[in-house]
Amino acid sequence: MSKVAHYLQEHLVGEVIVSTDARRYFATDASILQVAPSVVVYPRGENDVRKTARFAWQLAERGRVIPLTARGLGSDTTGAALSSGLMVVFPAHMNRLLELNTKSNDVVVEAGANFGKLQQALHTHGRFLPPYPNSADYITVGGALANNASGEKSLKYGDMRSFAKSLRVVLANGEVIVTGRLSKRELNKKLGLATFEGEIYRSLDTLLEENRAAIEKVGHKVAKNNTGYLLDGIKHKDGSIDITPLMVGSQGTLGIITEATLDIEAYNPQTTLIVATFDDLQKAQDAILDLREMSDIPSAIELVDGNLLQQVQELNPHLLKDVMKPPFPAIVLVVEFDNGDRQIKKARKRAQKIIDKYATSSQTATDPEEQQKLWKVRQTSSIFMAHNEGLLRALPIVDDAIVPVQRLREHLEGIYALFKEHNLPVAVWGHAGEGIIHVQPKLNIGQVGDRQKAFRLMNEYFKLVHSLGGVTGADSGDGRLHAPYLEAQVGAEMYGILQKVKKIFDPYDILNPGVKFGTSMDDLKSMVRQDYGHDHRYDYLPRS
Repeated sequence: MSKVAHYLQEHLVGEVIVSTDARRYFATDASILQVAPSVVVYPRGENDVRKTARFAWQLAERGRVIPLTARGLGSDTTGAALSSGLMVVFPAHMNRLLELNTKSNDVVVEAGANFGKLQQALHTHGRFLPPYPNSADYITVGGALANNASGEKSLKYGDMRSFAKSLRVVLANGEVIVTGRLSKRELNKKLGLATFEGEIYRSLDTLLEENRAAIEKVGHKVAKNNTGYLLDGIKHKDGSIDITPLMVGSQGTLGIITEATLDIEAYNPQTTLIVATFDDLQKAQDAILDLREMSDIPSAIELVDGNLLQQVQELNPHLLKDVMKPPFPAIVLVVEFDNGDRQIKKARKRAQKIIDKYATSSQTATDPEEQQKLWKVRQTSSIFMAHNEGLLRALPIVDDAIVPVQRLREHLEGIYALFKEHNLPVAVWGHAGEGIIHVQPKLNIGQVGDRQKAFRLMNEYFKLVHSLGGVTGADSGDGRLHAPYLEAQVGAEMYGILQKVKKIFDPYDILNPGVKFGTSMDDLKSMVRQDYGHDHRYDYLPRS
């Protein structure tokens, strides 16, 4: 054991491991990158996390910086769950549901809790946490908060940021804070504290005031933006402040979330599902825009294209046998409503009029078993992602960009042209109601030519998305993979402000360095692993 590991094990209740197997296991997440940690820590409680952070801070004060990274179940596709230093792994011990209150409709949960198991527990009480991603079965609540996760129901209910009421956070120096809405009087008390928390609030309050105009004018006309940090709206007109939205989506670069109080919603398992086919991209876009304007907005508007269905048909010809047969349409939309019974019937009628106007065909299901069959259309992406042809695999490198829904057709046409130019088969799926599109090229990341092609694709895809007023990393955030593009996405002035925020919370750059800032394209190329697979996720079947 190293001196660092010996010291930590002496002071922590949880386990400290430096074995080759453990370090190799945690050297990869769901991204194409590879970085091996030097020490793996399994905290038994918040006090272990606090002591680990304090130790790293004290070393940094003496000029030795050891990176500190929080890790859930390693489903991050941007390399944000990797570290060359201390890897703090939450699911082993810090995984409890601490409190469930159906009167106030909130739940208190530790960061390492499995999202899918939490959802099951909520369902037994007639509640649910709506922004679950398709990967809910193999992610943690802490990871979902760190990446501001969203999913099919986020169109109606919002993302994780919308449901984060308050957080317990370990700061870079080991202090523990509780976030939440602070009144002007409460903020003034924080500003007077002689602690690191007080210093953070003083510096952040000054930065927000000095850069108010720049912060307010920056933004993208998209449903979800996970680039940088959310600064707009943290400080309110009445003088109150809430840094919870700032911490959500920060990917462990500002603090380590150990516990969260989350709002929850009433769960209605009785839904109506409409599956509609389109032979024209513009008609599909028009239908989505009209559906979004409904007063009873759908709980989900999901999309798959005919290319995806055709490729899955060739891989598994019986998967869609009872649902949809070739030749496949250009676009399929899966539209769900989860309102009350009377509302659902009214909404279904309005939606059917819209769909009849644009679609070539549609089918409706209210029976749960029939709905499960129809949902397989959207879930075909799992088969595409999990399949490999020799060393060719679907890579999450241009995976989850978002553009304004009004430009969805242009986005799809741009993707098709880009993949054609590189002589690659294309398959598309996503959360169409928000304008989020997933696309993963099949390449052999261990082959030099394919690695070069992957980086060309990333650069060209970023330019396409940026030209349409969109951003990359809508679901996954910046991580390391999108860090080289952050300044171009937000502009030089805002980039400088975001760097100052990082400096306020993490002056020694201990917390997840290289995530969001400080990773160049050359750095990325040096971190690319020689092969890619879903080794961490085949128990559940990879989904996005």
